[in-house]
Amino acid sequence: MRILFAGLASAGHTFPMVPLAAAARDIGHEVHFAAGEHVHEALRGLNPFRPADSFYEIYAEDLEPDLKRLRPDLVVHGWGVPEVAVAARRAGIPALWHGFGRMFPRDIGFERPSGGVHLDICPPSLQDADFLAGERIPVRPVPFAEPGDFRGPLVYLTLGTAFGTPEVLETAIEGLATLGTHVVVATGGVPLGPQPAHVTTRAWVPQAAAISRAELVVHHGGSGTTLGALAAGVPQLVLPQGADQFANADALVAAGAARRLLPGELTADAVAEQARKASSCRDAARAIAAEIAAMPSPDEVARELPKYAK
Repeated sequence: MRILFAGLASAGHTFPMVPLAAAARDIGHEVHFAAGEHVHEALRGLNPFRPADSFYEIYAEDLEPDLKRLRPDLVVHGWGVPEVAVAARRAGIPALWHGFGRMFPRDIGFERPSGGVHLDICPPSLQDADFLAGERIPVRPVPFAEPGDFRGPLVYLTLGTAFGTPEVLETAIEGLATLGTHVVVATGGVPLGPQPAHVTTRAWVPQAAAISRAELVVHHGGSGTTLGALAAGVPQLVLPQGADQFANADALVAAGAARRLLPGELTADAVAEQARKASSCRDAARAIAAEIAAMPSPDEVARELPKYAK
């Protein structure tokens, strides 16, 4: 079977789709992946290509020539590229939506996907209740991992690639440095001044490796970091900055798996205080980790994909 995956050209949108695409390839399906060139390095072995002149978003007319060229049996497309669903429908090709986390609110600048069948990587206990009523295929979220060598214990801090600022990062580092634990910071390229000896700053960090050694993950509330920490059963301190991050933080706090500081509450002392209190979230985080572990793996779901093809 030939499967075309398509995603928005950003790590937060494309990386969650890689495990299923790789699993489909590994069991013998022919896989192609349409996305802007920015994420092609992560898609090695999955036949990545840039549709038309698309660098980030993919519009229906961008993909239509490639649907005619490849003639896929099934299209799997991310929530961030809703017009791929339009192109597939016009071409008469079955298509599945692929989520990147919890269903996002309506007011963050993305068109909310509706209708059809969704591949859902969010554990049901955290998923939007209305979305759970739709047609879903649960898939275990598997972090897109590259090798890394970290010694635990540590605290991992990231604000992702779009929302980091020197002010927020410096404030968070100042508070976390008082804990006395090794702090690993993914700066996302944000320039920072000199840091204490037990604070390691890097523009990019192999996140799955860092989380595997972490006692606490402090982050912006992006879906990838949220799910990665949950899968590892690690408590979280969320510092939401925008987009779907506030809704993600609300859901984590309601589940007891995280503490939260809103932008107006952010001080170094508050970060230190909430980081210490986050240890009380460990049991809830581990319970959600067990829920995630029980979800069908990408390999199991890949074997079921032919039933959705034409």
